Amino acid sequence: MAVNKAVDIVESFWREVWQAKNPQAAARFVAEDFVITSGGMDIVGRDAFIQWIGVFLSKIEDFEFSSIETFQNAEGTRVASRWKLAGKNQGFIGGRTCNSPFEMLGTAVWEVRPDGLLAHNWVERNALEVHRDLIGL
Repeated sequence: MAVNKAVDIVESFWREVWQAKNPQAAARFVAEDFVITSGGMDIVGRDAFIQWIGVFLSKIEDFEFSSIETFQNAEGTRVASRWKLAGKNQGFIGGRTCNSPFEMLGTAVWEVRPDGLLAHNWVERNALEVHRDLIGL
């Protein structure tokens, strides 16, 4: 993998999976033993990740995703990306469906293998603040 391609890989992932709302497209980008660490929990394996994306998308009506900023380390083995998603709550935070609009900001740090596949993604997001907004605190 060319060092300067890591950002392109992650940006393509954002477009083809999240912006296109196509969980199955993740299979082209992630390793079979891919791990996402989200909210302190690990989702392990390509198939589990694809299923997780599908469930995630099903809980947000009018889903929109945008990449704010993406950059990589010198070796191209790590990519950091700031992102924003928005939509209407359909039970997204584990609560009731209220159809309330919300925005969420987050940061993703990706491990990119030499073959260009994504190996691990660590995600941090402002879920507490979104949850408080949705329940009216």
